[in-house]
Amino acid sequence: MTINALIVEDEKPATERLIKLLHESEHEVSVLHVCDSVSQTVAWFKRNLPPDIMFLDIQLADGLSFEIFKHLYIPCPVIFTTAFEEYAIRAFKINSIDYLLKPLGLEELNFAIGKFKGQTQDPINSLLSNKVEALMQMLRHQYKSRFVVNMGPRIKSIETAHIKYFNSLEKSTFLFDDSGKSYDINYSLDQVETQLDPKQFFRISRKYIVNIEAIQDIHTYSNSRLKLIIKGSSEEDIMVSRRKINDFKTWLEK
Repeated sequence: MTINALIVEDEKPATERLIKLLHESEHEVSVLHVCDSVSQTVAWFKRNLPPDIMFLDIQLADGLSFEIFKHLYIPCPVIFTTAFEEYAIRAFKINSIDYLLKPLGLEELNFAIGKFKGQTQDPINSLLSNKVEALMQMLRHQYKSRFVVNMGPRIKSIETAHIKYFNSLEKSTFLFDDSGKSYDINYSLDQVETQLDPKQFFRISRKYIVNIEAIQDIHTYSNSRLKLIIKGSSEEDIMVSRRKINDFKTWLEK
């Protein structure tokens, strides 16, 4: 029997990996559609019959995926996929909500699908008043601990602690890690900004978000302009915009 699945995920490498694993799975799974936001998922459910199962990322481009349950009755089993830190994962276990930890593995995926296959599940909405709502409050102030990037035929997970800065260039966003390598990511700089811990990262201009640990030196120019020297980077035009200077100085002192 073919299992029809909906994937809700806003990172292209993570989506591609999940689809690949589903094809390799011991279960016959057909991917009906991929949604990348809360709003797109709500719209899809309103136009289509529900899938047999839904794979749901926690943090989407337009908010936490739990918001979906405020708009819809979800009649199908849900497997959450997450890259949150261990203490947040413990909350999932305590609340008895099924999840898969990124990067996903084939064995765990097979087990999760097998658990739901042929079973009658209580609608996820029945948990909304207590379990899901509690998790929403707990995770609302969590930030990304890593980003998944493409490396040709492979994918790689990079911890935010090892990211020096993000740069927006010609409608693309690039992540620069502490080894000096850069990766194109499937987020706008505006989206990245909302997903980062503001104690660790600061958006210095329309083009750059920097990690405080990566700042090697700060040069003062005329008209109160500030230029940043990033450790191990040859980039020469990492400038703090004039309107950001006061906020930037305050951030450095925190």
